[in-house]
Amino acid sequence: MQIFCFEDSFVERLYPITLARPAYAITSASFRLIDWLRQIDGQLSASVRDYLQTIQTLDFDLDSRPDLSDPEGVLLVNARLIPRIATVAALQSLAASDRSVTVTDPDDDQTVLAARIVTQDLKPTIQAAASQSHGDALIELARTLPMAKSAIVSPGSLVAFHWPHEVVAAHMADMPASLRWRIEHGDYRQLQDGVFVGPGVHIGQYASIHTEKHPILLERDVSVGPFCFLEGPLYAGAGTRVIEHAAIKDGVSLGHTVKIGGEVEASVIEPYTNKQHHGFLGHSYLGSWINLGAGTCNSDLKNTYGNINIEYGQQKVATGMQFLGCIMGDYSKSAINTGIFTGKVIGVCSMLYGFVTSNVPSYVNYARLFGQTSLLPADVMINSQRRMFARRKVEQRECDQQLILDMYQRTSDEREASDQLSL
Repeated sequence: MQIFCFEDSFVERLYPITLARPAYAITSASFRLIDWLRQIDGQLSASVRDYLQTIQTLDFDLDSRPDLSDPEGVLLVNARLIPRIATVAALQSLAASDRSVTVTDPDDDQTVLAARIVTQDLKPTIQAAASQSHGDALIELARTLPMAKSAIVSPGSLVAFHWPHEVVAAHMADMPASLRWRIEHGDYRQLQDGVFVGPGVHIGQYASIHTEKHPILLERDVSVGPFCFLEGPLYAGAGTRVIEHAAIKDGVSLGHTVKIGGEVEASVIEPYTNKQHHGFLGHSYLGSWINLGAGTCNSDLKNTYGNINIEYGQQKVATGMQFLGCIMGDYSKSAINTGIFTGKVIGVCSMLYGFVTSNVPSYVNYARLFGQTSLLPADVMINSQRRMFARRKVEQRECDQQLILDMYQRTSDEREASDQLSL
C-alpha cells in the first residue's frame, strides 16, 4: 500500500511552527506524525511546500510522488493530523478497508483529513496526475468518496491542528499515553521505579525524582546534572543535557541534543534548542536552534486567571486555555533577562531584548522597550546558522542556507503589516 502524506492550504495557519519544517514533523507529546506513519505497513511518500522539498529528501528520505499503480491502493493522510495513538489506530483501521472512503474535518467537509482509495478508483486519478500534482489529484478524488462510517473510523479519532496553540494543548493531553506506549514498545532499562532509560544515561547525585503519577523516559546518552528536580510525564531525546539545579515537570518533551536548565513545565522543545540558564518556561512551544539567554522568563497565566486569547496576524483566536505561554519559531534568540508576556507568538530568526509585550515578526531585532525594533537581514542569520551548526558539529548545507532565504521571503508580509518595525 502507498501511504501519501500531504500538506494542504491551511498549513500556513500553523506558522511560525511550520515555516522551517513540514507539518508532519511537528512534535507533540514526544511524537511527530511521521513517526506514527512509519508504524503503518506501506510505502510512505509526502508532498510538502516547494521550498522544503530538498530538506524532505535529505532529512526524511521521502519521495514526493506515490506509486499509483500499487495494487493495494493508497492511504491518503493530511500532514496536520495530531500525532497521537488514536490517530495511528484510526489510520490503520482505514487502511484495512476494502472500499474507498474518506474522512473530512467536522468543521469543513471540503478539508480531507484522511482517505482510503482502492485500486479500481485510482484509474481516473492516474490520468489526472499527468497534468497536475499527485496530491491535488488524490485530494480531489477523496472529496468524491463516501464518508467513512464509525465502523471503520470512530468519530473524533482523526483531529487536525488548526492553530499553533493547539500543539501545546494536545501535547499536555497526550503526554501520559505517549510515554506509556514508548515504554511498552521500546527497549529500556528501568533504573528505578517509574524511570526508564536507554544506554549511556547518567543522573547526577541528589536528584529529586517524582514518578508517582507518570513515568520519566530518558533516551540514550541523556545527562542529568546534580540537584535536579524531575517529574513525570517527562521525555528527553537522545543526547540531551539537563543542567544542574534544573526543575523539569508537569509534562515536558525535549527533542534530541537539547540543553535545558531553570524551571520548565508543560512545554515542547524541538531538537538543538538551548535553554541552559535560570528562568521560567511554561506551556510553550520552542522550535529548533533557539537559544534563550540567562534569566529569560515567560508568563503562562493572566493576572485575571481567565482564558487566554491569542493573535495570529490580524485575527484574534480564543484558545479556551487558562495556561498558555509562547510560540517561538526556529532560530530565534533572547537576550539576558528577557520577559515574554502571556500568549505571544514569536517568528523565526528574530532577536528579543527586554519585555516582549506583543507578537514579534520574523527576522527582526525586537527591542521595543528601548524603541529599537529593526530588520534582521537574512545574510546575518545565515552566518549565525553556520556558527550554531559548527558548535554542534552539524554540517551547514546549501539547503539549510536556502531555507533561511526562503523563510525571509515568505515572512515579508508579516513584517510589512507590523506597526512596530523601523526599517
